[in-house]
Amino acid sequence: MYSVYQHWDPLKVCIVGRSYPPEFYSWINKLHVRSLFEKIATETEEDFQNIIKKLQEFGIEILRPDLPADLLVNGKYVPPPMTPRDYTVMVGNTFYTQYGNIDHQIKLFYNRVKDIHWPDCNNLKEFNNLPTHIQDECKNVHQFDQHVFKPNPFNKIVEHIKQHGNAVKTPDNQFISGAMISRIGKDLYFGTDSYQDNQKNTKKQMDLEFVNYRNHIVNTGGHADGTYCPVCPGLIISLNDVPTYADTFPGWEVVYLPGQSWDQVLPFLDLKAKNKGKWWIPGFEHDQDVVDVVETWLGHWTGYVEETVFDVNMLIIDPKNVIVFNYNKQVFDALDRYGITPHIVPFRHRYFWDGGIHCVTSDLHREGTMQDYFKERN
Repeated sequence: MYSVYQHWDPLKVCIVGRSYPPEFYSWINKLHVRSLFEKIATETEEDFQNIIKKLQEFGIEILRPDLPADLLVNGKYVPPPMTPRDYTVMVGNTFYTQYGNIDHQIKLFYNRVKDIHWPDCNNLKEFNNLPTHIQDECKNVHQFDQHVFKPNPFNKIVEHIKQHGNAVKTPDNQFISGAMISRIGKDLYFGTDSYQDNQKNTKKQMDLEFVNYRNHIVNTGGHADGTYCPVCPGLIISLNDVPTYADTFPGWEVVYLPGQSWDQVLPFLDLKAKNKGKWWIPGFEHDQDVVDVVETWLGHWTGYVEETVFDVNMLIIDPKNVIVFNYNKQVFDALDRYGITPHIVPFRHRYFWDGGIHCVTSDLHREGTMQDYFKERN
């Protein structure tokens, strides 16, 4: 049976994402724009293959999702399964997947906003008074709920997991995804969707689902794996100074990388006003054709660039090896102090896809049993 109890235990089975091939972009009329996307597609799969090669060097079995069969729904292209971590996670020996039917997706959304007065659909003023992130979610549900993949690109993977005897659940909570959970033995740490989340309510929900764990909330204000990474017992790499680390990880060293994201993507600021920070292709910040195509057709594919920087978004292979996308002296020095070897595997278009190495993979099986790193909590 597959299981994951600590995300630094030796990795044995892993999902690696998939994007569309170059020929998918034949619908783009402008030649230079189509060529750009064809280049992105080619290089993205090349980089996926390099990730796979590195993982296979460590004897790791690779599974990949299928591409959706229906590519165009109501005038919008269905996004490819680039970032399986955002929608899947193995907790203990239970596999959770956010992919389900449309009714489930809508139910999930309503659970997220149930404490907020729902606007009259015909009352634009009432809708505009909602918080911006709720407006965005409302638009996502009403415009893109039909984009639930048909068939589900993870169907074969789910069947493979079931054959190993694992339970599979479709949770009613967005916090149960690999992007939001840190699995540290008996302790589970859940990030927040925004800094205004009701943390007590989130913890209550997690306590009901994970009754055999100690559950904690870390106020990350977005994907947890884009904010911090517990690399090994005693060491955290963090983008922000999160005040609760002293409580949630008492005594652990925290290496901060303040300003790291913007130091490396300053040209992105030129584009952020146009695309709300969702993607960036270096060298094309002022190409309106590219801006128009991506925002019209592909804008809903991607998340916020701020969530994927150098990076806290790392994939730990085992206690002595970790995959990163690029070099950072501060991080590499910290890893060296703990006897950990970083392996650089570039992902050239990570700022376009908003997919760090942790995002574009999802660990299904690691050797090891549940450990307790904070026994004083019992």
